Amino acid sequence: MGLHYRRSLASRVAVLTTIAVGLSVAFVAAAAFWTVRMQMQQTLDESLLARAEGAARSNALTQASAQQIPSWALGAADVRIVFVTAGGRYFSADRGPTLRLAKPELDVAQGGAESSIRTVTADEIRYRVVAVPSGSGTALVLAQSLEPNDRTLAKLGLVLLVFGLAGVAGAAFAGWVVARNGLRPVRRLTHATEEIARTEQLEPIDVEGSDEIARLASAFNAMLLALSTSRDRQRQLVVDAGHELRTPLTSLRTNVDLLRQANERGGLAPSSRAELLEDVRFQIEELTNLIVDLVELARDEPMPVALECVDLAEITDRAVTRVRRRAPALRFVVHTEPWWLTGESGALERAITNLLDNAAKWSPPGGTVSVELGAGRLLVNDEGHGIADEDLPHVFDRFYRSKESRTMPGSGLGLSIVRQVVERHGGSVSAGNNEAGGAAIWLRLPGSPDQADAADRATTEAVPTSR
Repeated sequence: MGLHYRRSLASRVAVLTTIAVGLSVAFVAAAAFWTVRMQMQQTLDESLLARAEGAARSNALTQASAQQIPSWALGAADVRIVFVTAGGRYFSADRGPTLRLAKPELDVAQGGAESSIRTVTADEIRYRVVAVPSGSGTALVLAQSLEPNDRTLAKLGLVLLVFGLAGVAGAAFAGWVVARNGLRPVRRLTHATEEIARTEQLEPIDVEGSDEIARLASAFNAMLLALSTSRDRQRQLVVDAGHELRTPLTSLRTNVDLLRQANERGGLAPSSRAELLEDVRFQIEELTNLIVDLVELARDEPMPVALECVDLAEITDRAVTRVRRRAPALRFVVHTEPWWLTGESGALERAITNLLDNAAKWSPPGGTVSVELGAGRLLVNDEGHGIADEDLPHVFDRFYRSKESRTMPGSGLGLSIVRQVVERHGGSVSAGNNEAGGAAIWLRLPGSPDQADAADRATTEAVPTSR
């Protein structure tokens, strides 16, 4: 089996074709040989039986045999003539090999059978022997050698063998040619994939026709497109992460240098030192958020989570409190109603925090961010310039950043994490623009306003943790 699969596909097709044709030729040859053999034997039997019955009705043959006239003198040179009596005696006019006549012929002489036909061997010569009644208590036996039939069958077998082998050889050659020509698209696809693997140039492959090979090439092109898109996103992620990391790292290094120089000169005033440390804390928090975003989206396997019955209103209040500290120049208007569900408290808080961070980033200084939660629907409005129509389909895509956001802090990962968490909890998230022209992002999560009802539902529903 291992050797078979180490061969090329074209050679395997040629070998299988040869085997199939060889078996077919062998079957047809065997059937033809058997048919001809049976037909020749049947013809011989019918001829011998007719001649024996005709001779038995003629007294001339009996008288000639009694006078010891050989069969060739009677014009029957191709047969031997033997008479068998009911007493078991037999006599022949010729001097050929002694035929071993037995019970079938004796039964005919004794009247126990109308005739008999069988094959006997004498001196390594096979004879076809027929016996018919010839008078009272006597049977006429005609025996004809099977050598002519055997020679004919031998020639026929040789012809079938030669032409069969020629047919198998022709089939092998035709199978090889067909396999080579039929597998040319496969070889072309193989060479193209090997070239892509060698050069890492994810260029699509030319597709010809509409057969299975063309479908395979189309599927391979789709895979190349997905790989190219993934690679581009990875490169963009590296560029974005480098850009986002460079700014807070530079600020951190500058602030640390200032603290070191100030300490060498006797220190800073308490207010300046507190302001500088607050700036350091802010930069560290921005670095932490970026790293958390990257780790959250880079996980291929679900992490173990603790599911619990949580109040979305409480989670929202905690997220608002956190974002207020980050954006003290904004006004937050919050209205929440209890909404209980079973899920991951930390992940939900992270998602809502990302929504609020996005609204805070786009709101102008002194602007208002409104947060409304009711009946499992959380709506976040800001007073920014809204979301462009061409950006709406991509708001929740990974690594996507609009033209306006590329000069602002952020990695383009926050909203994709929002969608990931919400869908993991069986909900949905959407984006649009509000009446004031700012962005409006809302999410829906299944649950209940009653804690007991939500706890009961938790026994029959499970929050999926896979991505």
